[in-house]
Amino acid sequence: MIRHRPFGSGHPYAVDTAAREPAIPVVGEPLRLGVTAGPDTAGIVVELDIDGRIEHRDLDRVAQTSRGRAIDGGHLAAAAAKQRRADGGWSVSIDVPAGLRRYRFVATDSTGAAASDAESTRWFAALPATWRPGLVREHGRRRVVDGSVEVLDDGARIHRVRFALPLAPGEHVLGFGERFDRVDQTGQELDVTVFEQYKSQGAEGKTYLPMPFAHVVGGEGWGFHLRTTARSWFDIGAADASVISVEVETDLPIDAESALDLECFEGSPTAVLDAFLDRVGRPEELPEWVLGLWASGNEWNTQAEVERQAALHREHDIPISALVIEAWSDESTFTAFRDARSDVREHGRPARLADFTFPADGAWPDPKAMVDALHEDGVRTILWQIPLMKMRPHPVGQARADADAARQADVLIEEPGSRGSVPYRNRGWWFPLSLMPDLSDERAARWWTEQRRYLVEEVGIDGFKTDGGEHAWGRELRYRSGESGVHGNNRFPVAYAKAYGDLLRSAGKAPVTFSRAGWAGTQAHGAVWAGDENSTWAAFRWSMIAGLNAGACGLTYWGWDIAGFSGDIPSAELYLRAMAASAFVPIMQYHSEFNHHRSPSRDRTPWNIAERTGDASVVPLTREIVALRERLRPYLADAVRQSIATGAPVMRPMWFSWPSLVDEAARIQWQCGDDLIVAPVLEAGASGAEVLVPEEGWVDAWSGESVDAGTAWVDAPLGRTPVLVRRGAAVAAAF
Repeated sequence: MIRHRPFGSGHPYAVDTAAREPAIPVVGEPLRLGVTAGPDTAGIVVELDIDGRIEHRDLDRVAQTSRGRAIDGGHLAAAAAKQRRADGGWSVSIDVPAGLRRYRFVATDSTGAAASDAESTRWFAALPATWRPGLVREHGRRRVVDGSVEVLDDGARIHRVRFALPLAPGEHVLGFGERFDRVDQTGQELDVTVFEQYKSQGAEGKTYLPMPFAHVVGGEGWGFHLRTTARSWFDIGAADASVISVEVETDLPIDAESALDLECFEGSPTAVLDAFLDRVGRPEELPEWVLGLWASGNEWNTQAEVERQAALHREHDIPISALVIEAWSDESTFTAFRDARSDVREHGRPARLADFTFPADGAWPDPKAMVDALHEDGVRTILWQIPLMKMRPHPVGQARADADAARQADVLIEEPGSRGSVPYRNRGWWFPLSLMPDLSDERAARWWTEQRRYLVEEVGIDGFKTDGGEHAWGRELRYRSGESGVHGNNRFPVAYAKAYGDLLRSAGKAPVTFSRAGWAGTQAHGAVWAGDENSTWAAFRWSMIAGLNAGACGLTYWGWDIAGFSGDIPSAELYLRAMAASAFVPIMQYHSEFNHHRSPSRDRTPWNIAERTGDASVVPLTREIVALRERLRPYLADAVRQSIATGAPVMRPMWFSWPSLVDEAARIQWQCGDDLIVAPVLEAGASGAEVLVPEEGWVDAWSGESVDAGTAWVDAPLGRTPVLVRRGAAVAAAF
């Protein structure tokens, strides 16, 4: 069978063999057409319908890939891999003629001729697009360079818009969401789209949480926001130092009044961010307990282990305010505790606690009693979630009933099938082929979250780790609103966090969600963390860069997996340096990945790090760091309130308060609220760090000694990070 899928898998950074590239053909530009076919196929030709005249082009054999991976890699669903393992890849490149209307593929025999009974595909429409002058609707001061706006249309739809913004000498462009590679993006090319970059984010330049928003600092002071959820690309003075070139994907009717809304803000970084938050949504103040230490480990997958770890924190006098339980569910419905027993609930009826029995010898013999006991100790419980309905292996029991009910209730994201729309099947490597609810639709979101209401109202859960919000791939996806994947996919993670926040709020609890994927608008929904990373010094540095960029874009409640969550454990030095820095980060939490319970343990608990490294100082120094954090909580709570009111970030890059320091943006340090300056130690073996002192009036928080404006070396033994405090500030008493 010859297979061709014009838009491929939708992977934003890889082209599938059986796709066309680009997805929207452009007149006069190269177009690659590809297919896969069975191993017995002798040859393939593409028939091109050009204004009613059929032309032929032979395809050549190529290596086959899908979702950016070789076909025998681990990222295809098993069923798809088995089906295609023996298939071959074929492709051809053509220059797109203006008269191209459609095309199809036909198998040929050994002579290159199509037999009368030759296998062929259906005809695929291909309307070539051309660039023409267009319109961008501007809000605020007009800054679009005259004559620079063009749109790409095929006579039926507008698919892209491009334009230029001025970039004056000395101006720097910063922001674009939670980016790990650098703070100052001037002279760079980057794109903005939600992507699951599993580890090495700083090296790859991709991110879970981008935004089409940036500050322009170093001149008169301004910023811009593209009012879109579609993917965008930026050339920030790389090709032409005098302009920011912007290109944006879109999906609009040909008669749309404008192709894009652009908003420009004026003033200081704080004023720009404040105006941006007025547009996309301001953070909501969360209870002060979120500012304590959060603890997590993927191998804490039984009630006994959770209770043991909580007891160890008490024993070592290292208080935690939240315990995140990831591996709690049946990993099938994601609504029931593993080993819990219940009858199948038909027709999507939401679960109640009374529906379940919990075996005394099971993993979770009494989850409500566990949560109640944690509450008595002042510890809140957060449960892991994923916005998917697992379909491999083929679901049975409650999972099957849930999938059937979701189809009947019409709450799923869809995509085109051979006979009309069908439910979208996840194309990512994680839980492949799963169904995905449309959480951007209020009715669908309520349907989904009602299945989890008993966890909040009866078990007593305090929040949700809203993981995996980046699984919507492909421009041809269709949401309940009628919106395509072009605009719906990047919006999804914002709607995901909102849906769970709405559930918590409706149950009388604070909307505490903990997400890794997001977009402009995520600011208004809970907390975020920086995704998955290894325990390396490089990842530590990348994560601090991500925190600075997140703060600059209004993500008030931001954190990371202290010293990394993946791979072998960090050294004692890396662990303590990272822990000490995280005392000055809005969300302070450690986490570790699943290691199949192999020995030695890879838990990131301080006592396991001490045991594994043989460094007895880890536990007492961590105790001191967490005690400092507890003393800082009132100060941080005040900083959060100020941030929500004014836009000034809690984790604030130095150029935010002192724009003249933008040339120093590569230096990784920050203001923590108004009265602290933090410069983490990011290199192994270092005894301290050089701190940029913006003006007179600052003292070393640890020694009380004054430091002069300019740069100053600040010593910091393990367990401490270099910190300056504003002279006379009340927070000095915390040190």
